[in-house]
Amino acid sequence: MTGRDTARAALDRDYSPSSRVLDLDVHLARYATDSARARAALPVHLDVPCGPLPEQRLDLFPAPDPHAPLFVFVHGGYWQELSKSEAAFAARDFTAAGISFAALGYGLAPRFRLRAITAAVGDSLRRIRTGRARLPIAPGAVHLGGHSAGAHLVACALLDTDGPHPAGFASATLISGVYDLEPLRHTYVNDALGMDADEARDCTPLHRLPARLPRLVVAVGDNETDAFTAQHHRFVGAARAAGADVTGLVVPGRHHFDLPFDLADPGTVLGAAVLRAVRDSR
Repeated sequence: MTGRDTARAALDRDYSPSSRVLDLDVHLARYATDSARARAALPVHLDVPCGPLPEQRLDLFPAPDPHAPLFVFVHGGYWQELSKSEAAFAARDFTAAGISFAALGYGLAPRFRLRAITAAVGDSLRRIRTGRARLPIAPGAVHLGGHSAGAHLVACALLDTDGPHPAGFASATLISGVYDLEPLRHTYVNDALGMDADEARDCTPLHRLPARLPRLVVAVGDNETDAFTAQHHRFVGAARAAGADVTGLVVPGRHHFDLPFDLADPGTVLGAAVLRAVRDSR
């Protein structure tokens, strides 16, 4: 193995969050089963259109108050796996707190290039924010959340600075995200994405954060790879430098795949911070 091959293998490992867990399949299965249980137990509107593409759909779990805040969650999967069907696991905690919840779908690589994925998610979120998505509720405020690739997509949506709140949204929660895509060009992740340097730069939110940002909760588990931990700290620093109100969390005892389960659990560090951010906006 050459020095270049060794360096590539090390970078691949550092950007492979599953390298830090022994039970990945257990967590992926729980995403699916908890989401299915939420759909079975709660009122839900499935496949609500939020854009012209068939992939631009959301599953909406309304709180009893149709004007309650809405939390829109964007799933991870390195822009090439998973779907909104596995992204509703937090719906029961949010609706129990009086907050409507939506799991957002989007097209995946390699069918879609990353520029197209980023643009489509941004378009869906703008339509939700402005009422053009024609939801069966009229939320008092729209909050965003994303995990891993979903955190990247939400961060990109924050570059849109129009609307009544900074970036048009009341808050955003980013979990275990990748905010600088250049390193990913040199890893296995890019086999499906096919990014060149220009696309990686254009789809990187880290260096383009606007002066107006909503309240942010940015979290990472303390059992993440060095690459994800470094991405977290760089984004938190850049957002604070841009003037944002940022709650930065390195959550003890959590890794890349189990941290999202805390999303709206008031008994956890992350859940308490998220619920506080939503309630403070009312």
